[in-house]
Amino acid sequence: MTETLESIAQAMVAPGKGILAADESTGTIKKRFDSIGVESTEDNRRDYREMLFRTESAMKENISGVILYDETIRQKAKDGTPLVDLIKAAGSIPGIKVDAGAKDLTGAPGEKITEGLDGLGQRFAEYYDLGARFAKWRAVINIGEDIPSTYCINANAHALARYAKLAQAAGIVPIVEPEVIMDGGHTAERCFDVTEAMLNALYDALYEQRVLLEGTILKPNMIVSGTECPTQAGVEQVAEMTIKCFKRTVPAAVPGIVFLSGGQSDEDATAHLSMMNQIGGFPWKMSFSYGRALQAAPLKAWGGKAENVPAAQAAFAHRARMNGLATTGEWKADLEKSAA
Repeated sequence: MTETLESIAQAMVAPGKGILAADESTGTIKKRFDSIGVESTEDNRRDYREMLFRTESAMKENISGVILYDETIRQKAKDGTPLVDLIKAAGSIPGIKVDAGAKDLTGAPGEKITEGLDGLGQRFAEYYDLGARFAKWRAVINIGEDIPSTYCINANAHALARYAKLAQAAGIVPIVEPEVIMDGGHTAERCFDVTEAMLNALYDALYEQRVLLEGTILKPNMIVSGTECPTQAGVEQVAEMTIKCFKRTVPAAVPGIVFLSGGQSDEDATAHLSMMNQIGGFPWKMSFSYGRALQAAPLKAWGGKAENVPAAQAAFAHRARMNGLATTGEWKADLEKSAA
């Protein structure tokens, strides 16, 4: 089992590839569909995701794995092929989001705890049978006046570690996602301090619960300025601060770090990742696990119309290729313009 967990984790961060986060809850994808005037029905959700998974160039060359939602891992394509089989046929690994969402943390105004540990062992067994070989659990850490508290950080670190242990027991690689939220007026330096505290607590908890680090992947935020901060950190500063923070906190045994885009623009998310890989000098593979930053362009191009599928697939393939280049530090801004 150890070998399998390690080999899956390594495949998830293969050079030139990253992860497509297609695990939007029904509520979240409804908001995305509302933005393009498409009704969020089960068939429309299936058609949209099938379109992405059938984008052969992107899936084969730049997407190592796909995080699915409970509905999607059970769905079949229009021709009756399970969507999981489409992902596997492209040489990509199916994964599953297993948390039940972030809820208010009792006694801690403005702070969240992620739920979903009840019955998780049984759910993992079912998801394994459905084809999932990795999973994702997201913790939400807000920055504000006097928050996050040590209570919030430790509660979320413990839940992430408990989930990770259960995942590995089922033969599934856990992606641990402690997201320090961008919203707010905080500086990049404040983001650094909070992220450092969260990651230290996380790796303490993973160690205590005897989670095999070689069979895990970290999905964190980058060190960025809050959305309302008047001074925004530049690309090089974001890259340098992120590397510095992770060198202080993330053990070298972890095979890879796949960043969330967390509200950054498509191009910023790509530029920051590429700059980190250009700077280099760290022990992990640095890659991506983007949702909106891979999907915003194809979603808009698609607009729910069958005749727009080729244009939407081209938009997805382009974003996947740009981020694939960023994993090796080879992305350049003029490559974006040439495709426009």
